[in-house]
Amino acid sequence: MKKIFKIIGMHCASCAVNIEQFLGRQAGIKSVSVNFAQETVLVEFEPNQSNAQLIKDLIATLGYRAIEHEVGVSIHTDHLQAQNNKKLKNVFIGSLILSLPILYLTMGMMFGLPRLPLSMAVELLIEMVLATLIIIINRRIYRSGFLGLWRRRPDMDSLIALGTSAAYLYSMVVALLFIFGRLTNKSVEIYFESAVFILVFIALGDYLENLTKGKTSQAIKNLIGLQPKEATKLILINGEYQEQIVSIDQIKLDDIILVRPGERVPADGIIIEGASSVDEKMITGESLPVEKKAGDTIIGATINKNGILKFRATKIGQDTMLAQIIKVVEQAMGSKAPIQLLADKISFYFVPAVIGVALLALFIWLIIGYPLSFALTVFVAVLVIACPCALGLATPTAVMMGTGLAAKNGILIKSAKALEISRRVNFVVFDKTGTLTKGEPEVQEVVINPSLGFNEKEIIQIAASLAKNSNHPLSQAVALYSQEKKIETFPVKDFQEIEGQGIIGFDNKNKKIMLGNKKLLVGLDNSFVNKLNSIGTYLFVTQEQGIVGVILLADELKPSANNVVAALKKQNIKIAMITGDNQLTAGAIGQKLGIDNILAEVLPQDKSLEIKKLQDQGFVVAMVGDGINDAPALAQADLGIALGSGTDVALETGEIVLIKDDLKDVLRAMSLSRYTLRKIKQNLFWAMFYNTITIPVAAGILYPITGWLLNPALAAAAMAFSSVSVVLNALSMRWYRLAKF
Repeated sequence: MKKIFKIIGMHCASCAVNIEQFLGRQAGIKSVSVNFAQETVLVEFEPNQSNAQLIKDLIATLGYRAIEHEVGVSIHTDHLQAQNNKKLKNVFIGSLILSLPILYLTMGMMFGLPRLPLSMAVELLIEMVLATLIIIINRRIYRSGFLGLWRRRPDMDSLIALGTSAAYLYSMVVALLFIFGRLTNKSVEIYFESAVFILVFIALGDYLENLTKGKTSQAIKNLIGLQPKEATKLILINGEYQEQIVSIDQIKLDDIILVRPGERVPADGIIIEGASSVDEKMITGESLPVEKKAGDTIIGATINKNGILKFRATKIGQDTMLAQIIKVVEQAMGSKAPIQLLADKISFYFVPAVIGVALLALFIWLIIGYPLSFALTVFVAVLVIACPCALGLATPTAVMMGTGLAAKNGILIKSAKALEISRRVNFVVFDKTGTLTKGEPEVQEVVINPSLGFNEKEIIQIAASLAKNSNHPLSQAVALYSQEKKIETFPVKDFQEIEGQGIIGFDNKNKKIMLGNKKLLVGLDNSFVNKLNSIGTYLFVTQEQGIVGVILLADELKPSANNVVAALKKQNIKIAMITGDNQLTAGAIGQKLGIDNILAEVLPQDKSLEIKKLQDQGFVVAMVGDGINDAPALAQADLGIALGSGTDVALETGEIVLIKDDLKDVLRAMSLSRYTLRKIKQNLFWAMFYNTITIPVAAGILYPITGWLLNPALAAAAMAFSSVSVVLNALSMRWYRLAKF
């Protein structure tokens, strides 16, 4: 069982790693994935060994609060987000206002401001009182930071708490000694302003970070916002249907729902009356409305454009297509890319290492002979500037934006792992039927037997008159062809359908007519048949004792198949086609597409073995299938891409699901995955580069050469804005446009 929890009180990457490692060691927990950017944890557990309440209690022991998050429901999270934003804003404004007098007292004269008529003792007392109030306002940092140290799980808050406490306590001792006459003016060096402005910049950084992090989950909020609040339900009273407006949570299976033009469809269902065009862009990304009529399926949250529709609800609540999409996207946003595991590991060991470096720098400067005030400045600057927030935000923010952007375009990326694998794929295997081809037989050609004198229209008329009475796919293809050609049919008497052979009946002149395969031709002259050499399925049309013609049917290629194959070849990706069809038919399709590697006559259960063979040769294989009979192969492949028009089976199989059933989305998904990974690498580079460069500077490595020492307050500002810059880089993905191909 999987559950998502919203975590209250998680402020850094180290917090996320601490929660993840702690939960991962508990009995019954199968996997844990903490998303720092989204402030959620995705937990998979054994129901007989653990439960949601137990997990919340375990998280509480670490000093955080967990709220069970129902998939697709944003009420709690939006409320908490707004509350947290307000709280962080108030902390920043309060800290800033209280810090301004300290700024005036300590730096006013540098800007030419008049000195207040106060003694130095009074100034120090004012600074000490205001600094104490600011620390109280920011007490969350100290509670969390020292708790982390006590539990031997230090985090970002631990670094801030240690650094500012050292500066504050040192300054307080010096100030009190001066006030009580134990020190002279020359001996007074205080750092109240450093401690205070570190907290001000941290508060500002937390507030801005929280605002920008909220925007990275906008895709989920937009999807949830598609759900209509009410529906028009038709209730049968005294033999007549009457309308009743109900909330969507009151809709039950098999209820009859009325949707007027301009309204959103409140549930998934099957149309029972009416015709209209439906805008499905919000679900499939398809820009043009889709024509719908009785018998067609309709997806919840889509918009009815012009006609009045009545439909029977077949899926409601958490079973609807929209709810399933939201679930997939949420879980993808909460998952980890393999590249993030390295960042997590670094974050976990980084904080203790920084504390060690800060202490080492403190002692080295003291041993060399510098005063305690100088060494303390170095100590505080190292602790503050090294906070690994940017490192923790680098991956999840980009993953959230990438998966959200994909969902908006009808591409569901189910895990962050898929993003990383996509760039390494060097072999793509396509299923044939339903993937490269439409999966439906179409009439390709009508071959006339010249010896009997029938024309094409007469042959189709005989065939369609028989076929319209059958539900067989080949018969339906013939009937549809006659409708497209506007060829009228006639009534058939004594209709008989013989399984595995075809259809027999009598026309309006009482002549025996037949439509079927070779098995129906027993006793007939079939010399005409032996001359046929086209690839496809033959249906023979007979009247009385002769074959009047042959209808050739074949599965048509999808319009984009050739372009997709050509584009993959340009990327030096090897391609194969796998099918259960015979070698001759498969070879003909492969020739049309320019695919040389044909795996024909492969049973569905053996497709995964063929994928395994390619993997054993060292290829990173992507399997593209329709999500129905290709499930084992999709699971075996390094990257499973399911084209399933949003079917339940497709959502369960493969790491990427293409809702539109458009082959071009294979290219778009792989392109978007590479783009997202590029953003992750950019974020990780800047986060790592920032820490690598700034820690030695904060430790004073440049001081002997330049005489310049990093001020702890400036270190706090740099640290805060480095995190925001990483999130802004991820947010820039909102302007990415998927290639047209």
